[in-house]
Amino acid sequence: MAIVELQDVKKIYPLGKTEVHAVKGVSFEICKGDFISIAGPSGSGKSTILNMIGCIDVPTEGKVLINGTETGGLSDKTITELRHKVLGFIFQSFNLIPVLNVYENIEFPLLLGKARMTKAEKSEWIEMLIEEVGLKEWRNHKPNELSGGQRQRVAIARALVTKPEIVLADEPTANLDSVTSDAIINLMKKVNRDLGTTFIFSTHDPSIVDVADHIIRLRDGMISENYRSEDSRACRE
Repeated sequence: MAIVELQDVKKIYPLGKTEVHAVKGVSFEICKGDFISIAGPSGSGKSTILNMIGCIDVPTEGKVLINGTETGGLSDKTITELRHKVLGFIFQSFNLIPVLNVYENIEFPLLLGKARMTKAEKSEWIEMLIEEVGLKEWRNHKPNELSGGQRQRVAIARALVTKPEIVLADEPTANLDSVTSDAIINLMKKVNRDLGTTFIFSTHDPSIVDVADHIIRLRDGMISENYRSEDSRACRE
């Protein structure tokens, strides 16, 4: 079964007296463990699709399913639980909390829901993530003391701290130079490979598109290409 499925999804936004058809009948499946790039130029609908998968927005028509469950009819409480337990988010603007240090920023999502780990387990997991993203020497530093690449590493660790099945990343390398971007992509690919976490990117960055196992290209709100490499994991029932 696909971990994410879109069925003839459309999204229409009102703009004054007119309507913007951001997504026009898009259907595709994402398999568990995919490293997928939703690519396209600005205005192609990629961020809108990411927001609908992340339950930040809802389709005007069609269905979005996560682990076989349609998200459109879920209660606010269930959607909150889904975001906390199943989904992790990485934003291009990092969205770190300025007054918290690296450790505390990563820990923050665990404070928002019922803890599924003991205090010792939580501390060990956060410390492991800090080491995994290469910030051990910076664990007590606040965001304004970090470079852009280091902030994005904190954002990746924060997205992973709840052990989500799916990580959604909206233009995660947009504010980074090419060398830092490559390092961030390699880090996310390593997490994908080691933990089996499904990564879904919206991007126009060729370096992300090039390493993706599954590429969906959009143009004017429609799919222009849906390519899966031979090395990618196939969806299994």
